[in-house]
Amino acid sequence: MQRTERLFALAEYLRGRRTGVTAETLAERFGVTVRTIYRDLDALRAAAMPVAAERGRGGGYALDRSYSLPPVNFTAREAALIVALGRFAIDMRLMPFSDTLESALDKVRAALSTSAQRELLTRLKELAFLGVPALPAKKTVREAIERAWFEQQPVRITYVDSNYLETTRDVRIMSVIMDRHETRIDAVELDKDERRPFRLDRITHAEVLRTAP
Repeated sequence: MQRTERLFALAEYLRGRRTGVTAETLAERFGVTVRTIYRDLDALRAAAMPVAAERGRGGGYALDRSYSLPPVNFTAREAALIVALGRFAIDMRLMPFSDTLESALDKVRAALSTSAQRELLTRLKELAFLGVPALPAKKTVREAIERAWFEQQPVRITYVDSNYLETTRDVRIMSVIMDRHETRIDAVELDKDERRPFRLDRITHAEVLRTAP
């Protein structure tokens, strides 16, 4: 990677994460020495990029939080891959957050020029992904699971196990796991403090529980 190309990539990397990242991590990410990263950061500062060093836990190099980022500009190639992968995730029912993903994909398309949008449509016709759709889940359940996960709130679920026994549980979602056949949430049951997976298609009802501020 040439230096000019690396500087652009480094700037984009810092744009994408406003938390601190160490020089050592950046050096490993771009395959250069730490000294080279220091020189690159100085070059970005000289180009009026407000890169600051943050101390303490979670510190490192980051863009100044008051810095207003310009709009993201996608090439037709980048947009085609993002849209195609997003559509695949929705069609295969892998993503429980399909409405949010659809909204994001619309914004990717809207960021393109007219000519780039035409190219995007052409490229999408030439991309195909095959797989086995995951089992369906209720829209209201998907919405509640999304909200609970992103807002880090507990959620009350009504769950039907493999013996068709229906129970109600209060859980906190730790992660979301997707494969070709099913989507699962890995969650901790609050009253038992036990961590276990729950299949999304077996959740018949979900309600976000607000915690005290």
